[in-house]
Amino acid sequence: MNEYLQQTPVASIIFLFTIATSIYAFNDQALYGRFMLHPYSVYRRSNIYTLITSGLIHGSWMHLIFNMFTFFFFAFALESTIGSLRFGVIYIVGLILSDIPSVLKHKDDYHYHSLGASGAISAVLFSYIMFYPLTTLMIFPLPIPIWAVLFGVLYLVYCYYMARNSTDHINHDAHMFGAITGVVLTIILVPGIVPHFIGQLIGRFG
Repeated sequence: MNEYLQQTPVASIIFLFTIATSIYAFNDQALYGRFMLHPYSVYRRSNIYTLITSGLIHGSWMHLIFNMFTFFFFAFALESTIGSLRFGVIYIVGLILSDIPSVLKHKDDYHYHSLGASGAISAVLFSYIMFYPLTTLMIFPLPIPIWAVLFGVLYLVYCYYMARNSTDHINHDAHMFGAITGVVLTIILVPGIVPHFIGQLIGRFG
């Protein structure tokens, strides 16, 4: 763990802290009330801090494990690639901006709440894809590995559809806008990333 802390300190701290706060929240229901995103309140300039704290808690063990599994496989590699400062900006800004559409969409729904780090993790994942678009991923339930860039396209299509048709109580808007935020921030923070991304694809298919 010391090696991770030295080489990728921001990802390490986020990883450990998110696991710790999520597990603590499983045994303290009052914490959910304080940390969950409540768009009705945030839109009325109350509890604005929940744009960040909502990413520190999760609704279930499966929710936490899935998010941290994804974070582990992409966040550390991304921080090693772009440095701690830029990684931290992508994660935190991705966390906040991915929730803004939900705040606007549910601003008049007093009973709507949202939680989890999925928006920020989507930002990290899509930033990673900009650097390594042809990395192969195994995505359940697909029986074959697919390129990261292809996964990204399918992911955005899925999130767009589910955000408009879903009744599963998952915040698909946060997933989609987190992904978009990750791409935009990477383009802003890393000059030359677009030619690099295109060059990777041309090198493979050109």
